[in-house]
Amino acid sequence: MTVATTGRAPASQTRVVALITIAMFINYIDRGNLATAGPKLQEDLGLTNTQFGLLASAFYYSYVLAMIPVGWLAERFGAHRVLLAGVAIWSLATFLTGFSTSFAMLLVFRLLLGIGESASFPCSSKILAQVVDAGRLGVANGVMSFGYLLGPAIGTLAGGILMAEYGWRPIFFVFGALSLVWLLPWSRVIIAPRATSDVSADEPAFPQILRQRALWGVALGLFSGNYGLYFILTWLPIYLVKERGFSIYDMAVMGALAYLTNAVCALAMGWITDRWVRAGRNADIVYKGVMAAFHIGGIACMLVMAYGDVLELTIALFIFNVLLGAASPGYYTIAQIMAGPQATGRWVGVQNAIGNTAGLIAPMLTGIIVDQMGGFNGAFTFAGIVLAAGCVCWLWIVPRIAPVSWRAQKA
Repeated sequence: MTVATTGRAPASQTRVVALITIAMFINYIDRGNLATAGPKLQEDLGLTNTQFGLLASAFYYSYVLAMIPVGWLAERFGAHRVLLAGVAIWSLATFLTGFSTSFAMLLVFRLLLGIGESASFPCSSKILAQVVDAGRLGVANGVMSFGYLLGPAIGTLAGGILMAEYGWRPIFFVFGALSLVWLLPWSRVIIAPRATSDVSADEPAFPQILRQRALWGVALGLFSGNYGLYFILTWLPIYLVKERGFSIYDMAVMGALAYLTNAVCALAMGWITDRWVRAGRNADIVYKGVMAAFHIGGIACMLVMAYGDVLELTIALFIFNVLLGAASPGYYTIAQIMAGPQATGRWVGVQNAIGNTAGLIAPMLTGIIVDQMGGFNGAFTFAGIVLAAGCVCWLWIVPRIAPVSWRAQKA
């Protein structure tokens, strides 16, 4: 089925998914550059752990505040256009960060980066719900998850090598410039929604979306999982180098391999969940079971990373990334299944706004805990507690995973 054109020849669902995946790959490289540059940037600019944590959190202030308006803009003016603008803004913000000479300059560019990147998930989820067949949403989201989870792997490895040779500024110059290249192919794509007879064909009003118990359950579950993710993404390089004695090169290699494991597991689980559901297995058991496994296993991993030796830390880090990767496609597949094409942009806007408040809290709170306690053990323990709370959301707050009948609810 043809779903898009580039002005000359028809393009398939595959091309649209591939370009979105590349955009999400770029997204997570650019947002993670600060963490990769952290060990040298912090030393060069004389930043405390609390200041560094605030910079990491600053991204999420603008990111979260812009998320709901961007979800509305995606449905009002087209997700394709809004995503194009978002990538342009965040690419420029990344490039300009390389010129920073003070905490204040870094803060401004991190806020600008958050505004641009707020377009990523609402727009991508809206487009996937529009163009991908319902029976292949798991695979599409697995591929997209592979992209954004591969970003930290490549970004950490390439950024670490760049930093070891040339310092921290080239990380932002190189990746910011390369991000702009994506705009050319995307500007030539036209989105043509798939035909659908979905039970949620009537577009719901925004208050109707907000009344969905499922939306709040998934959003809180996403918050819990994101807390662990953003804690690791932001502080792992500094933790490995300053507390565990890793070299910059060893940190970059270990982080990259862990994030690569994460990405591969996301890709595999997207394919597996689609096969299970198409084979007739209960969607509740499939999706909620994967989420519960991530949260329960994640608690143990956090404690081992805090209190174990280097070998145990390494094993726990990789297990955590296996579980996180397996859970990642479900966050957006569940939203797309339940909201349908007509409401996914706004649903995911709200879901991500709530879920990504973890980005406001985790980096900054970790910096405070580390400064106050003189180490990372308390920060890992608290991350485990947050993961435990998330398990409750998936198992007891999220109702049956099925398309919402917006028309019936209106009646």
